[in-house]
Amino acid sequence: MPTLSAKFADAAQIKLLAARETFLTDTNSIPAAWKLGEACFWRGEFAVDNDMRATLANEGIAICRALTIRAPTVPEGHYYLAMNLGQLARTRWLEALSIVKELERNMKLAAGMNPRLDHAGPDRCLGLLYRDAPGWPLSLGSKSKARTHLLRAVELAPDFPENRLELIETWLMWKEKKPLQRDLDALGALLPKARKQFTGDDWAAHWDDWDRRWEDVQTRAKELLLKK
Repeated sequence: MPTLSAKFADAAQIKLLAARETFLTDTNSIPAAWKLGEACFWRGEFAVDNDMRATLANEGIAICRALTIRAPTVPEGHYYLAMNLGQLARTRWLEALSIVKELERNMKLAAGMNPRLDHAGPDRCLGLLYRDAPGWPLSLGSKSKARTHLLRAVELAPDFPENRLELIETWLMWKEKKPLQRDLDALGALLPKARKQFTGDDWAAHWDDWDRRWEDVQTRAKELLLKK
């Protein structure tokens, strides 16, 4: 589950309302459509229950699915369709397998069109999908695929803290000490530069999340690395 603080929910709501208004003034606008899909996903990160999360996800899915039909070569349409499908999957345990298959397909399409979209978002999200989903035959989880995509995300966007954090959290999950130490050192060196690069209100919620997770992984890593 996300660690995003509820204190940023109002900002996400304002962004969603603005995106809806922009889209309704020109429903033929491709950027307005995918930006509404993005806003639905982001607002869903602060949903108070599954009903709210599903409602927001379904709005984003409807907008982005229509966009992928009329503009199939626009990577953002596939990417934010997949992101909102991920939100919906979190609320539909029994239907999750069919949902994540569509998620996987659209995320792969986005990766093929623009692998650097959202700071290597397609590979980052595919890595998490393969890491966290149950394995065959229940679902499409795969440790080897997760490793490949999470490493590729770092390769494509090495200066984005989220990519390295996800990798560190994965090494902790898998108890892999050698790459863990390497990426801890890399992220520690990266953060001062990243604080100057990713600034402003749009990044406040991210930094609140990243700082708490960075503190957490350092504590957990210390315990793991001290074990023989």
